Amino acid sequence: MRELKYWQAVNEALFEEMARDDRVCLAGEDVAEPGGPFGASRGLLDKFGPWRVKDTPISEAAIAGLAVGAALAGMRPVVEIMFLDFMCLAMDQVVNQAAKACYMSGGRLQLPITIRTLCGAGRNNGPQHSQSLEAWLCHVPGLKVVWPSTPADAKGLLKSAVRDENPVVVIDSLSLWTSKSPVPEGEFTIPIGKAEVKRPGSDATVVAVGSMVPRALAAAQRLAAEGIQVEVLDLRTLSPLDREAILASVAKTHRLVIAHDAVKPFGFGAEIAAMIAEEALEELDARVKRVAAPYAPVPFSPPLEGAYYPQASQIEAAVKMLLGA
Repeated sequence: MRELKYWQAVNEALFEEMARDDRVCLAGEDVAEPGGPFGASRGLLDKFGPWRVKDTPISEAAIAGLAVGAALAGMRPVVEIMFLDFMCLAMDQVVNQAAKACYMSGGRLQLPITIRTLCGAGRNNGPQHSQSLEAWLCHVPGLKVVWPSTPADAKGLLKSAVRDENPVVVIDSLSLWTSKSPVPEGEFTIPIGKAEVKRPGSDATVVAVGSMVPRALAAAQRLAAEGIQVEVLDLRTLSPLDREAILASVAKTHRLVIAHDAVKPFGFGAEIAAMIAEEALEELDARVKRVAAPYAPVPFSPPLEGAYYPQASQIEAAVKMLLGA
């Protein structure tokens, strides 16, 4: 199978979906002439023209509002919010309009909106370009939230998001942007709401998402050298959450580590820990352990940022603590 970089897989997914359905359009800051701030829309303007690929003003509220209006008019817009942090500026349109239109219309209105955004964690982008705010989005009924960790997942989940009849937020990790791995050609989708076991194991489960998945896999590989078999479960979709996959893995390994880049208090991992406490407490042989960032803004300094975000060594230590190793 051929290999693609992460951004190339995103670009290919956009090409394929725009060619498949002429209602799919793309809008955002620098997505047309420049080919996207990070290259994801390179070549789309030349292929599909300025009617379907549009640069917008620097206004996230306007970009999100454009998406709502276009979807209500029968289009299937894909809009780009350059950094996840900038979703703050679009939240009224996303939370109060896009997420609620179907419910408030009794199902008569569908808003097939895809919002692409990037999490800049791990690239020394500072406190206003590095935040992991996925828990905010997952807290909103009516929004779906996905976060791929590989180029193949990036392609398959983005294609599914574009085809979904509901608003979907697709978060990509900038730290994975140039990572390279096999990607299927042609028609390839991944169902929204399905986690994947990236590495099977029997001694402990590590649930991770986005750029934390490669660190979890690195920790699992090192632990395997010591005879400890760790199962790495990549959520891929945060909302709707694949509860069955998490419960099945915990029933198998009886130990759970939850790893994410977001700050620990009120983070997404707390929802998973609460679910296990409510539904599978008897399966645990040790308490749930969360590996996450401290409750502080993201440092700009490279050495400080390196200490701020959880690394493979911290996941490894958490697993060993649960095993009493």
